[in-house]
Amino acid sequence: MSRSKSVSRGVGSNGASVGRVFLHLLPAVLLFALFAGVGILHVTSRVLVVDMGYRLSRAEAEGRDLTRENDRLKLELATLKNPSRLEKLAREKLGMSMPTGPAVIALPEGGKRPVRVEARGARGVRVAERGGSL
Repeated sequence: MSRSKSVSRGVGSNGASVGRVFLHLLPAVLLFALFAGVGILHVTSRVLVVDMGYRLSRAEAEGRDLTRENDRLKLELATLKNPSRLEKLAREKLGMSMPTGPAVIALPEGGKRPVRVEARGARGVRVAERGGSL
């Protein structure tokens, strides 16, 4: 009987010692878990900062590209609006020519009626003063 009691005491005392070991290890396990959590948060924040840096770099590069494209388009617009180029296109592609002197009516600034206009026709030269008709 003593043998079975010692076996049962060994199991019982063994169970108590495992519980005591867990109680002694619990602060170390909690401290390890705390350090692991802080480490994971730190690594995550650093990854987010690096990712944001890459995004910022891409946005700056895109801004430089857009500025360069805008400058190129402004230069192209200035080239396309060049009066000598427009005149050449009108003459060569559209078959247009400069109008003769009497066909041009000069308006004063502000878009008011012509001050003096000369028209040459079959009956001779007619002159219309301000507000008059030809």
